[in-house]
Amino acid sequence: MKLPLWIDFFDELQNVRGRSLNTVMAYRRDLELYQAYCQKAKTQKIDGLYNFMTERQLSQRSQARVISSLRTYFKFCQSRGEVIPDLRSLKPPKVKTALPKAIDITQFQKLYAACEVEDVEKTARNQITLLLLFGLGCRVSELIGLNLHDFNDIEGWLSVLGKGGKQRILPLTDQLLQELRDYLQYVRPQLIKEKSGTILVNDRGRRPSRVDIWRWLSSWSQKAGFEESVSPHQFRHGC
Repeated sequence: MKLPLWIDFFDELQNVRGRSLNTVMAYRRDLELYQAYCQKAKTQKIDGLYNFMTERQLSQRSQARVISSLRTYFKFCQSRGEVIPDLRSLKPPKVKTALPKAIDITQFQKLYAACEVEDVEKTARNQITLLLLFGLGCRVSELIGLNLHDFNDIEGWLSVLGKGGKQRILPLTDQLLQELRDYLQYVRPQLIKEKSGTILVNDRGRRPSRVDIWRWLSSWSQKAGFEESVSPHQFRHGC
């Protein structure tokens, strides 16, 4: 069962509303879930959607996100003259929100010590990754997107591209500024294996992915003796 205005909706999200690729892909996954429900139930009515999501073992938070995506999509279709389901019954479940956990300086120091490996250059890369996460309070997508031209060595700041394509200027402390200068001068040239402007470099000599950052943090957290892996967002709240 094909959903109407599929291409138009995603074109609107990305090119008109300026949503990031990650956000667009999240909408796509949510609509594909609804499409799977429609195919199974042989209807586009949303009455049984909640049971379908529960059967798929979606958490309340995930269900709320799906409902939000569907409301956005249906309202878009309605604005284009399509007949849509009754949205009054499309209410997201109540989600309990917990206070975000923030990494403190003691935890950071343990993680900083745990990121040391035999390879000197990779150790320095690991350390600057942690310093940038903690020192900038940036999102992981902003971190991996950092390029050489985003760094102002004279005034001591980095420019990051955030949600909705909005640019932010993040000042560097004197210590972080010097650490970044040393990394770019002595370490990065030893790690990079292809022509690229990326500041951070993964083990393959390329721009790191979100998975690389999560994998590194998981490994260092385990080595540091933490019960749970530290997430990139904990650095943001810690900063």
